[in-house]
Amino acid sequence: MSDKPDNNFNGPGDFIDLLERSGYSWPSAIQGLTTIDKASVLQGTTVLAFHFKDGVIVAGDRRATAGSAIMYERCDKVIPIDDYSLMAIAGVPATAFEMARILSHNFEYYRRSQLQPLSTEGKIRALSKLLKDNIGLALQGVGAVSPIFVTYDTKEAKPYIYFYDLLGAQFEIQTHTATGSGSPVIRGILEYENLWGSKTLAERNLKGAAQLAIRLLQTAAQFDSATGQARPEDKIYPIIASITEKGYRFMPEDELAALFLESTKRK
Repeated sequence: MSDKPDNNFNGPGDFIDLLERSGYSWPSAIQGLTTIDKASVLQGTTVLAFHFKDGVIVAGDRRATAGSAIMYERCDKVIPIDDYSLMAIAGVPATAFEMARILSHNFEYYRRSQLQPLSTEGKIRALSKLLKDNIGLALQGVGAVSPIFVTYDTKEAKPYIYFYDLLGAQFEIQTHTATGSGSPVIRGILEYENLWGSKTLAERNLKGAAQLAIRLLQTAAQFDSATGQARPEDKIYPIIASITEKGYRFMPEDELAALFLESTKRK
């Protein structure tokens, strides 16, 4: 068998194609949408990702809203897809979580059926396909998802960040990206830090990168009501994960608590 992964999504390693042949169909639209209050649809924001010294840091706040109402303060917006891939979500969690489950099964199905992991190109195209199939719901305003996909290519020994628009177009990110309602503030600060900070983003270690992520989300929450602030008294902290040559790792709560205290202390 060839060592080169087969990226043809019509082949036997495509779990998405298997679902379709088994009768599963991704809903492209909802009939009778006029009876649905769009303001009641749960939305999740804000997430970010940037390259640091050893890989990529991925982070998100924990708030989920429906219109102007705060519905949930412990939403996990960074989702593992496989040992070397994470998806950070902004938009409708129900749609995003379903996409994440399908992607996870797709990657594992390919690995087992083809006896090799899916390539980075294949991974990014798989998410693009799901987003394209979701155009109907996105345009109706009840299923829009704007994700960030992060993966580490073990063959190239290189991490990748991809940003997607609502229609499935993917863009490789060389330095940093953010999406969600709090992202304009975050993108501005990241650009400033990368250009004129004490170190570029790519020169920072894991601790420095995680501290910056905490401060970014706290700052975004000052200007955007849909972005939740950390609440140490309730043990609510941002979700922070890293992707390196060792795979993904989520920071545990005790580590986040100590890091948050240090990051937000006035000098």
